[in-house]
Amino acid sequence: MQLAGPGVFGPPADRAAALAVLREAIALGVDHLDTSDLYGPHVTNELIREALHPYRADLVIATKVGMVRGPGGSWDPAFTTADLERAVHDNLRRLGVDVLDVVNFRASFDPMGPAEGSIEAPLVALAELQRRGLIRHLGLSNVTAAQVTEGRKLVEIVCVQNHYNLAHRHDDALIDTLASLGIAYVPFFPLGGFTPLQSSALDAMAARHGATPRQVALAWLLARSPNLLLIPGTSSIAHLRENLASGALVLSAEDRATLDRATLD
Repeated sequence: MQLAGPGVFGPPADRAAALAVLREAIALGVDHLDTSDLYGPHVTNELIREALHPYRADLVIATKVGMVRGPGGSWDPAFTTADLERAVHDNLRRLGVDVLDVVNFRASFDPMGPAEGSIEAPLVALAELQRRGLIRHLGLSNVTAAQVTEGRKLVEIVCVQNHYNLAHRHDDALIDTLASLGIAYVPFFPLGGFTPLQSSALDAMAARHGATPRQVALAWLLARSPNLLLIPGTSSIAHLRENLASGALVLSAEDRATLDRATLD
């Protein structure tokens, strides 16, 4: 998401730097990329193809559908069967693949969070595209627990991508339920998104571990549950390496309990 221009709209200021970030990520062992033809629009998928195609055999590229970008950069719902089929074909074409590894249906782009409502019609449309061999796996994004339950009755759901981090823990029960079902949980805005996480407890913990507050926040997520997959995102190689180094940061049970109790901004 951060490889497109400001507001996830238009091209990056430095195309060569964006391509370098993607190539370095793969060189360092990253095997899961989160993207969408909405980003730019089209920009991020075109960058991924230019940087990485033909793709490494173990690389999983997850994309999302359910919205289109307006001329001014707005995020507009696109839930009809025709909308979804067009979006799937756009992702296929720009990524340069015959089948999409994972397609997440994004039920809402409301920054305030998901809203209740049936997701049956769009999921049935996506299931038909899956039956036709255009999609391997289906996931959900920005959904409620009730929508996850509804979705699982219609299709196999392999992942749920919702807003979750140290300061935004509304999905605690859902994470535990999904873990028991073997379904991945992919927290977006793991570092706070447009309002970065800040707290004295996070700073103090980082100082004790010789790490950055962002690394501690990511390490807390990795320790939260075995089904969590992180997509912190970046537009720089230095930040990419910092993010990946958080995987080697081990928090004790006491550390995690301290962060669980912390008040974050």
